Amino acid sequence: MASTSNRAGGGSFYGGAAPYRSREGLSTRPVASSDEIQLRIDPMHADLDDEITGLRSQVKQLRNVAQEIGSEAKFQKDFLDQLQMTVIKAQAGVKNNIRKLNKSIIKHGSNHIVHVVLFALFCFFVVYMWSKLSRR
Repeated sequence: MASTSNRAGGGSFYGGAAPYRSREGLSTRPVASSDEIQLRIDPMHADLDDEITGLRSQVKQLRNVAQEIGSEAKFQKDFLDQLQMTVIKAQAGVKNNIRKLNKSIIKHGSNHIVHVVLFALFCFFVVYMWSKLSRR
């Protein structure tokens, strides 16, 4: 195998390879479409079979990653749908409870107002009597 690994600065995103150069004799060229990768192979410095095998393994890895991303996206979508349904049910429950509470306040609200007024009158009477008795 005549090619040497020239992997200066490569990260795991590119499989350990530099972004625009995977091995000596094989490099990618940017194209207009982001779905395509064009390769230029130098037959003097690279073994074509090794390059194709490496590309196949990278394609398999990318396919596996894409499948994992797809299954995770489906799981997240299902989870969000369930969460949205739960929130809708909770909103409906809160709305019904507020409606019942408003009816109860309207029905029994006048009794509460009478009690508040009577309590205020009683407090006023107690303060008035206390002030009369304290002057003596």
